[in-house]
Amino acid sequence: MSVFGLGAAQREPVLVERLAELTEHHRAACPPYRGILDAVGAAPPYERVVDLPWLPVRLFKTHELRSVPAERVFRVLTSSGTTGQRPSRIFLDREAAAAQTRMLAATLRVVLGERRLPMLVVDSRSVVSDPALSARGAGVLGMMSLGRDHTFVLDEQGRVDTEAVRKFLARHGSERFLVFGFTFMVWLYLRDLGADLTHGVLIHSGGWKRLAEQAVDNAEFRRRLAAECGLSRVHNFYGMVEQIGTIFLEGPDGDGLYCPDFADVVIRDPETWAEAPPGEPGLIEVVSTLPTSYPGHVLLTEDLGVVRGVDDGCWPGRRFEVLGRLPRAEARGCSDTFGRG
Repeated sequence: MSVFGLGAAQREPVLVERLAELTEHHRAACPPYRGILDAVGAAPPYERVVDLPWLPVRLFKTHELRSVPAERVFRVLTSSGTTGQRPSRIFLDREAAAAQTRMLAATLRVVLGERRLPMLVVDSRSVVSDPALSARGAGVLGMMSLGRDHTFVLDEQGRVDTEAVRKFLARHGSERFLVFGFTFMVWLYLRDLGADLTHGVLIHSGGWKRLAEQAVDNAEFRRRLAAECGLSRVHNFYGMVEQIGTIFLEGPDGDGLYCPDFADVVIRDPETWAEAPPGEPGLIEVVSTLPTSYPGHVLLTEDLGVVRGVDDGCWPGRRFEVLGRLPRAEARGCSDTFGRG
């Protein structure tokens, strides 16, 4: 069953009910969160998603926000960042970790199909072997659960492993296979391979800042990969460690990012905090029903975006575009912090 099935009007009451429940759950279980809600006077009932109290995503860098006892914490994820930045810390119990893996798979199944595909990872194996799992490592590890015969494009020193890629394509190049990497690394390394990736399905995310500096937008990214690698099935996604397991996936036509049924976006005017109408840019607020072990269900990001349409694309619901970082906002890490080696 597809997780891209609910139109905006159908989705709203379902999300409001569940997000309101989560707000009260976290109020009871997380004293710092309760203090924030009390300070802003947030209280039910909430009529619409836009009425729910949000947290600035930066709070996860400065506060320990968890809604489970310390002994029930199964995994602590940290955000990537440049040197000197304090990372976000996200606390997952076993149930939350299982749910994020399950729903990530359900979201990507829409474009990958039911079977696990052979997988080419545009990264080094070291990114998933570090005990202190970064956001980039968590992203790679989460995606690896959807593939098989994992082959890394880069060796442990961050150099292209041409022989490993050649052998992978000899085994799987004539059938559908999965390619995953962070956007800038895909741009940096895939085009240099001289390989035919026609049967690949590329899933990529993050790293647009460095591409923007090279005047490469999403349309140019897709055009060049199709021309130089044969990659025509390309899906960007938007997500963050603070809502791990929830991704907003680009449609097949490249016409925007779509919200799965258990999530949504609100674009807020950065001056008034009111909801901006479609076509007007503002700050991206992301909501998801997945965060149960920490209060990350309604988050105001530091990214600028715009809703491009509602119930008018290949999948129902809102489709939106990420325009970049809020000026003076702390740069996110992931692939933007990766050197060429």
